[in-house]
Amino acid sequence: MSANSEIKSAGANIQASTISTIVLGFAADPMARWVWPDSSEYLRIMPQFVKAFGGRAFEHGTAYITEGARAAALWLPPGVEPDEMAMDALMAQSLRPEIADDIGHMLQGMAEHHPREPHWYLPLIASDPNWIGQGLGTLLMKHALRRCDEEGIAAYLESSNPRNISLYKRHGFKIIGEIQHGTSPTMTPMLRTAS
Repeated sequence: MSANSEIKSAGANIQASTISTIVLGFAADPMARWVWPDSSEYLRIMPQFVKAFGGRAFEHGTAYITEGARAAALWLPPGVEPDEMAMDALMAQSLRPEIADDIGHMLQGMAEHHPREPHWYLPLIASDPNWIGQGLGTLLMKHALRRCDEEGIAAYLESSNPRNISLYKRHGFKIIGEIQHGTSPTMTPMLRTAS
């Protein structure tokens, strides 16, 4: 079986398990857990956040999963944005007041670093922690970046976990800045030009 056949597009029928994989994968993510440090709150809000932030990938056939939904990547095609209204509503209901100002600055930093030219955006990629270290992230990256290169379009992401930066660098992403404010962890915007 080729590596390519192990990746498939997640349709609506497996949207829930795809989102669950991402929620599990972000359970120890510095940024996600700074925003929602309480485990019950995290488990309540994060599935909705995943859907708001990257869920439009399901509509465009660009939510990619490995076998058994052990790892998933939600890619937004050029011109497709996260659901800002849904994200704002989630933040309004769940944000701790003491980090509200820092979050505002983080969102502003994300907007400033986001490329203006057409690009593929990767809001979320994760493996179920039970399957980390199996090369699933690499499979997912190669699958999506092949399309970026065929189309001659850049790819962009913000790394919310420093441990993932080396993976992104191996796939041609370059650090283009740093986003941090107040008590927040550092988020690292990264851009990959098409090869």
